[in-house]
Formats: sequence, structure tokens, C-alpha cells
Amino acid sequence: MSLSINTYLTFDGNCREAFEFYRAVFGGDFLELQTFADGPSGRELPEADGHRVMHVALPIGSAVLMGSDRAAGMAPPFAAGNNFSLSIQAESREQCDELCARLSDGGRITMPLGEQFWGAYFGMWTDRFGIHWMVNYTLPQE
Repeated sequence: MSLSINTYLTFDGNCREAFEFYRAVFGGDFLELQTFADGPSGRELPEADGHRVMHVALPIGSAVLMGSDRAAGMAPPFAAGNNFSLSIQAESREQCDELCARLSDGGRITMPLGEQFWGAYFGMWTDRFGIHWMVNYTLPQE
């Protein structure tokens, strides 16, 4: 089983500022930087959240530091200590299913595995030790 695990940070409106700082420290360019306004149309989103970062990825060595802002109604309220997750890049849907089933045993699913608008099979959970996890498998393009 070949996996990569990266850290995913969550912010309360200052994700862009934090990642500009990290980029200044580590160098490099963002692999991705999307705001909530860049997401698919038809979603209920407060206008004030449109400028918030939906996803950013900054390569640092062999790892990728990822992050986002919390948007209203999309996650629990921000609190120091719950603002990071471990993000697994899986090699298949089946691997996602297996990892989620095993790691969430005794924990709580916060976003069931499913196909997402960004072209991935994705889900999130908190394990029985209180650690937040996410798993992502990039779907083959048809």
C-alpha cells in the first residue's frame, strides 16, 4: 500500500495570509488556490464567505501543506486544537473505503465518502482518539 499523508490546516478567515507567510518562508508556488466563490454555482454560501479560501496547496519538500478557511455552516466553529487534519492521498476508491472503515472504527464520520465536484472520491472523519482525517482519491478523467 503506497500512500502519502499530508497536513491540512483550517483557519477562520486568515488562510490566505497564513499561506502567503508559509510561501515566503519555504519558497515555491501554490499548486492550487481556490476560494469558495470559485466553487460550483447553486450552493448556499453567505456572500461574505466568497473570498475565503476553499483549498490551497503548497509543496514543501516531498510533502504538501494544504489548508482552507471554515465557511459558515460547513464545519464546526473554529477552535484552536481542532484546526488541522491528516490528509491521505489514496490510490483507489477501495483503498479510501478500507482506510475510512478502519480508521473511523469507534470514531465519527463527519463527511461520508462520495464523489466531489473537484473530481475526487473524498470523505472525512474523526477517529476514536480525536484526530481528524480526510482521504482523497483523484478520479480518472473520462
